[in-house]
Amino acid sequence: MPVTESDVIEALRPVEDPELHRSIVELGMVRAVRIDGTRVEVQVALTIAGCPLRNEIDRRVSSAVTDLDGVDTVGLDFTVMTDEERAELRQRLHGDPSATAGSQQAHGHAEGRAIPFADPSSRTRVLLIASGKGGVGKSSLTANLSIALARRGHSVAVVDADVWGFSIPRMLGVDRPPVVIDQMLVPPEVHGVRCISMGFFAEEDQPVIWRGPMLHKALEQFLTDVFWDDPDFLVVDLPPGTGDIALSLAQFLPRAEVYVVTTPQPAAQRVAQRAAFMSQRVNLEVKGVIENMSWFTGDDGTRYELFGAGGGEELADRLGVALLGQVPLQPELREGSDAGRPVMALDPEAEAARAIAAIAERIDVELAPTRRFHPELKIL
Repeated sequence: MPVTESDVIEALRPVEDPELHRSIVELGMVRAVRIDGTRVEVQVALTIAGCPLRNEIDRRVSSAVTDLDGVDTVGLDFTVMTDEERAELRQRLHGDPSATAGSQQAHGHAEGRAIPFADPSSRTRVLLIASGKGGVGKSSLTANLSIALARRGHSVAVVDADVWGFSIPRMLGVDRPPVVIDQMLVPPEVHGVRCISMGFFAEEDQPVIWRGPMLHKALEQFLTDVFWDDPDFLVVDLPPGTGDIALSLAQFLPRAEVYVVTTPQPAAQRVAQRAAFMSQRVNLEVKGVIENMSWFTGDDGTRYELFGAGGGEELADRLGVALLGQVPLQPELREGSDAGRPVMALDPEAEAARAIAAIAERIDVELAPTRRFHPELKIL
């Protein structure tokens, strides 16, 4: 039997846009199918001109159509959505912001859009990764912990809220900026993790000199104007300390879980406890402590506690929470973060990667909320 247009459409239905994670058929991206004997030509409308993943779309479409019986060759012709089509697509994916405009609970930056993660019906677990001071490896842990959660089969998103010291895109190895579809930001994805950061909007050596209201506004945009698509986990890399950003996020994300990163020495844990106490003061639950740079393992297998010992355990005991794990000081962890080659993705059997994977498992299983939210159930 010769292949038909409906056969081609059905073959393309499982093909997803690599950024939006929706069927290209359902998104209206398949514009035309032409069949000439054993050759099939497909016209696909890209969301924007210069789409960075055009080649991936080409590969996926060609593979799906070539698998059909009776098809020998496939040709692709690309066009681009109009402004009106992009606006309609944004509304379909991101909802109608006018529905929440004027509501006292709306926080949206541009049009009164509510922050989805603050909704009690949201199934996304928000993890705030905090520290009392810089230099404890908090961002490196955030990047690798996110990858570890993704490797467990979860959809994961990261907000780099360290506006002054943004580093998550570099640590993850992100090589392209977000795509803008009618003012909706579609975050880039790498190693199964999507992320947004001030690093996409400022040069590496450009200082961000902002007061509290500007920081508040930027975070609001990160949470509302980005198409996050209901991830299982939203991991937020906080700046060190207890400043404006931490206070804004406590307001934006009242159901967030706080995880405090410290190093073993007593001086570091005493500083880290300030971040934990601030979280408690603003009614955010501190769920656990992560100790980084716990030891260095020499070539002879001996552990050297270069920064002392016991700080993480002492802090956890004082806060009444679990010490979730101790991550060793390993050159591969530091080098991978600097080069955009995270150890969790490239060498998951490394000593530090195994420790981070164990922490991710405890967060995922042991500390999973006992209360379940079911937005489909309503009391009339």
